[in-house]
Amino acid sequence: MAKLLVSTHPEFEAKMESYPEVVKPKMQALRTLVLETARASETITRLGETLKWGEPSFVTKQGSTLRMDWKPKTPNQYALYFQCTSKLVHTFRLVFANDFAFEGNRAILLPIDAALPTEELKACIQATLNYHKVKHLPTLGL
Repeated sequence: MAKLLVSTHPEFEAKMESYPEVVKPKMQALRTLVLETARASETITRLGETLKWGEPSFVTKQGSTLRMDWKPKTPNQYALYFQCTSKLVHTFRLVFANDFAFEGNRAILLPIDAALPTEELKACIQATLNYHKVKHLPTLGL
């Protein structure tokens, strides 16, 4: 397992602190899941935590940007967002059709009052953070 270097932009931390108290633990749990998945990867050595489109985002050299957010207009859910022109959400729909709700070709929607499907999400996170290395594989290697 490679040592992971995480660089966190101050705006990322500020955004994480700005969520309502009921949402903060959910967003922190997603962040922890991303960090755990990246640390367990043999190929990821650097992970950036930044804001993209005003949303907490994770970037790697070999991956596609992974964003997450909660929005006041949909208070009962939060989401992981993916580059809509990638094969990510299309593939996740094929592999995890019974595990997640999706929004178009850009997001996995997570109910605010449900436990995280940890193993399934880790597989999606791993595929996203390594997208440029797995995009040629059937079902992205899932």
